[in-house]
Amino acid sequence: MFNPPGDSLAAPALASFGVGLSTVVIGASGGIGGAFAAALERAPAVDRVFALSRRPLAPDCPKTTWQGIDLEDEESIARAATAVKAAAGPLHLVIVASGVLHGKDLQPEKSWRALSADTLQRAFTVNTIGPALAAKHFLPLLADDRKAAFAVLSARVGSIADNRLGGWHAYRASKAALNMLVRTLAVELARRNDRALCVALHPGTVDTDLSRPFQTQVPQEKLFTPARAAGQLLDVLDGLSPGHSGGLFAWDGQRIPY
Repeated sequence: MFNPPGDSLAAPALASFGVGLSTVVIGASGGIGGAFAAALERAPAVDRVFALSRRPLAPDCPKTTWQGIDLEDEESIARAATAVKAAAGPLHLVIVASGVLHGKDLQPEKSWRALSADTLQRAFTVNTIGPALAAKHFLPLLADDRKAAFAVLSARVGSIADNRLGGWHAYRASKAALNMLVRTLAVELARRNDRALCVALHPGTVDTDLSRPFQTQVPQEKLFTPARAAGQLLDVLDGLSPGHSGGLFAWDGQRIPY
């Protein structure tokens, strides 16, 4: 089982989805992704959890199956979708919990002088193109006889309307592009499956490797553990309906303008 340290949160209800759920977490080896998988394991409504990641995992919960995936390789995404479909049939919840903000030779820009093609390409590859290709292969697997959802982790800083500080050019732009993809995917999804929704989620500031270098100005009460962040976002998803499809929603359920 995935066990985020220091958290003993109640199991998510997911009442609006019904019971016997088959769920997928893409990016399950990350901080928030692992917390999503743990929460879904605890949920009585969930029968199956498919934990997808590039790094191998060894889940010890009988609900959970690991499947390899590389969001930078479309053939890998297609193979994972085919394997999940064969094992589970229609899916009820797919969460893409991947993302990159910093790393080797990658830091958020403070000025346009720091812009580079390599930085922009890396941000868009992981934050935009990977989730888009996951949608291509997993949206067709959503159940069409009941509520089902495809959700991606975005960020408030990807909101064009909310951008008053500037900076972080590649990350902001890649998340803004992801938001547009979610909106566009939702339009097509509504025509094909009017019981499903496709949304972007803002988890707030979560205590993971992605945000750790940038936490000094975050109030303690607004710095969430991965388990709390995952639980909050699952509650948000539980409260959404197909009419909310295409939107960006924060951890507290508030809609963020694009």
